[in-house]
Amino acid sequence: MKVGIISDSHDNVPNVQSAVRYFNSIGVEAVLHCGDFVSPFSLFPFTELKCEKLYMVFGNNDGEKRGIKELAQANRWIIGKPPMELEIHGKKIVMLHEPDALKNLRGGDRHVIVYGHTHRPVVEKENGRLIINPGEGGGWTSGRPTLAVADLETMEAEIRAIEKTGDSLPLDG
Repeated sequence: MKVGIISDSHDNVPNVQSAVRYFNSIGVEAVLHCGDFVSPFSLFPFTELKCEKLYMVFGNNDGEKRGIKELAQANRWIIGKPPMELEIHGKKIVMLHEPDALKNLRGGDRHVIVYGHTHRPVVEKENGRLIINPGEGGGWTSGRPTLAVADLETMEAEIRAIEKTGDSLPLDG
């Protein structure tokens, strides 16, 4: 079961559109957004997702929270404050934006921890736990927007570059 992960899209609608096209093309079953979407309008491309669920947590730059919550409710997306805990296909996942709480979350029975904020992609394993930062979906800081795809069956993940065509390339590609 594949899960798409994005963070820090910072109102870059064309990149969000490309990420959604890519997630749809590989058949992810859920998408996790680790915050800093910023404005409600930047979430409209997610209405095109073909997967079951979109889970989101607020980041430090998310402004119009009321509008974001209303859009999420209208689309039956799950949105909350970080850290948000959820379970997908028997895997316990915790989502957050800022990594400050990571040290407190590494214990317990969580299988996957996803976070954003740093704009730097990370995939690491620690004691059988998968820790992922998809980097920055907006690409404003690095000039190279990224996303992540995690396979919850194999417990493997990869970082991919967001391409304007809707394709996605390996980060080193």
